[in-house]
Amino acid sequence: MSASDLQHHIVPRMSEKAYAASQAGVYVFEVPVRLSKAEIARSVGQLYSVKVAGVRVLNAKGKPVIGRSSRRQRGSLTYRSGLKKAYVSLAEGQSIKLFAQEETK
Repeated sequence: MSASDLQHHIVPRMSEKAYAASQAGVYVFEVPVRLSKAEIARSVGQLYSVKVAGVRVLNAKGKPVIGRSSRRQRGSLTYRSGLKKAYVSLAEGQSIKLFAQEETK
């Protein structure tokens, strides 16, 4: 998969926890489940022109939900799709400007 293909699949996670982690030099991304740590490090390095020091991943299982198709029919148990988060730490002195617009407000 080329860098342009991965640009649409590796998405920065925008949350208060991700913002706090970015202050410490760790950036949180939602990535495709099939990517390995090495592929995530290479892709983030290419997309943002930074040197990646380490990658930690978290596989979150989908939560169960009760699906209903009509009022009279009983719901069936289904699951939301899971996701994979990557916590990417950068080399000393490196940074990514993900929250730049929020910091100026």
